[in-house]
Amino acid sequence: MTPPTKDPNAPAADTAPAFVLVRPQLAENVGTAARAMLNCGLDRMRLVAPREDWLSEKAIAAASGAEIVLRHARCYDSTEAALADRHRVLATTARRREMIKPVMTPRHAAGVIRAAAQGGQATAVLFGPERTGLENDDVALADAIVEVPLNPVHRSLNLAQAVLLVGYEWFQAGVDQPPVELLTNGGEMADRAMLLTFFRHLESELDACGFLRNADKRPGMVRNLRSLFERAELTRQEVRTLHGVVKELRWGRRPDRPRRSEGGSPDDWARGEEG
Repeated sequence: MTPPTKDPNAPAADTAPAFVLVRPQLAENVGTAARAMLNCGLDRMRLVAPREDWLSEKAIAAASGAEIVLRHARCYDSTEAALADRHRVLATTARRREMIKPVMTPRHAAGVIRAAAQGGQATAVLFGPERTGLENDDVALADAIVEVPLNPVHRSLNLAQAVLLVGYEWFQAGVDQPPVELLTNGGEMADRAMLLTFFRHLESELDACGFLRNADKRPGMVRNLRSLFERAELTRQEVRTLHGVVKELRWGRRPDRPRRSEGGSPDDWARGEEG
């Protein structure tokens, strides 16, 4: 018997949490929640007694390209049924309940979910109806509560916002990316020798114009100027541009500057830096 062909759009292995939308009211909100999920690499949506068709034109339009999440969504009559195969369950709510449960931030919850998945446990996160949020009976099914730390006098989120906040933290917990990255568009970074050549060029012109005339302050001023350019993380092309700027300030076309033919031309500081 020939095995069935794997659907390339089918959900991935059961390592990501299922996002369970409990009694969602509007199809558009389910669609925007699907969009938020796919932004974060999540495709396991479960719906508990949705009021409207989650595959309606309104929902698909609101999903804005995340239709796959809607088409693979599973529908249940009750929250208990939606969670039957889950080992760990977290419930999102902005209201403290009369229950003794751990309350965690989305960032901490992301670590809990990933740790559970590594241990072979299936996980789920509950999200309540747009108007009222989860009921106490729904929250009682969860191991812990996820509470987003926001302005205490106004913590109201729509469904997609809540889904995105929790999904984002889960996604970021698995991304190995530096917090800051310099985009050079392919430009090669200037090495120290190139920077030192520019510093000497700049400082010679500052000496000539009198900017560094105070001998006592000159060392500190030079260090500050060098630090300024070192912090800029300059590319080789940017250093060449700065050489050009300094030369034009000295030998440019301003009427109060001598012509190069009259005053001579400075050494070409940038010469040979291609090598």
